Amino acid sequence: MDKDLYSILGVSRKATDAEIKRAFRKLAQKHHPDVNKGDSTSEQKFKEVNLAYEILSDKKKRQQYDQFGFAGGPGSGGGPGGGFGGFDPSSFSGNFSDIFETFFGGAAPGASRSKKRGPRPGNDIESTLTLKFEEAIFGAEKELEITKAEACPHCQGMGAEPGSSMISCKDCQGTGQIKAIRQTILGQIQTVRTCSACEGVGQVPEKKCAKCHGQMRTRQKTRVTVKIPAGIENGATIRLREKGEAGTLGGQHGDLYLHIQISPHPQFERHGYDIHSTEKIHLLQAVMGDKIPVNTVHGQVELKIPTGTQGEQVFKIKNRGVPHVRGDAKGDHYIKIEVEIPKKLNRKEKALYKELQEEADL
Repeated sequence: MDKDLYSILGVSRKATDAEIKRAFRKLAQKHHPDVNKGDSTSEQKFKEVNLAYEILSDKKKRQQYDQFGFAGGPGSGGGPGGGFGGFDPSSFSGNFSDIFETFFGGAAPGASRSKKRGPRPGNDIESTLTLKFEEAIFGAEKELEITKAEACPHCQGMGAEPGSSMISCKDCQGTGQIKAIRQTILGQIQTVRTCSACEGVGQVPEKKCAKCHGQMRTRQKTRVTVKIPAGIENGATIRLREKGEAGTLGGQHGDLYLHIQISPHPQFERHGYDIHSTEKIHLLQAVMGDKIPVNTVHGQVELKIPTGTQGEQVFKIKNRGVPHVRGDAKGDHYIKIEVEIPKKLNRKEKALYKELQEEADL
């Protein structure tokens, strides 16, 4: 290895022990393999950082490194009390989580803590709920049927066949943990992992449940009722607490997330809390003015068409839009006017339009 250990940690050669330790903690957290899974560059960097810290945090080793580096000095062949020339950090194969726990007093980011397992909460689940346009405007109460993991009704979520008992796990002697001694560049480190046979419980069924096969849960159909608030928007998500999958060992249910989709309406379009629609009127209505009935989500209203209304002109009807999710306010209804030009005229209509044309001197 020909890299400078101080450069690896990003500190000067005059760095204090506290500065070296602070630099190491920061880099170890950044490049830890459990945080950068599958990233060989970060893994190599992590090994180099650990080697640099092992040497520079030891006063005797640091003094020897400062004087001779990796290659020189008495006993530089890599033997006990010697230099560091024979060490290749790429050959290091120790358990990264163990090293992280040794330095930081806890599990590495993304790594599970090794301790006897208690109640485990259930998983969150997601589903899509499609609403009619009016249901989203005014709110609704919907009942859904969802298939999810629930406590096995045959064994009441215990995992053991009814009538049989739970016995101590033989693999971990009832502790829920498997201990082992691992050899690392820092010496021997005791590691503790969750027992895979009992999953950290310490007990296993004497006879597994015939329905769930010891899994404590089965897939079941469940009906869920949800209240849809008035004014909910397309793409919104409703969270129903503890309506997800059942936990195990007394753990609470996960949550259910409902993603809202709103079906389009043949006449109305929604823009936020406003409604938009289009009304067609005859040319003469646009010229002379009129009153026309228009539909809104709140029912039919009368719209006054003023004299000389132009095509594409938009009129607003206040408070006829979407109710706000929070509060009593409502959006507005916007109506765009399309003026229809007659495609065919009878003899009398032609005469009248001809007379108008002459009057306008066209």
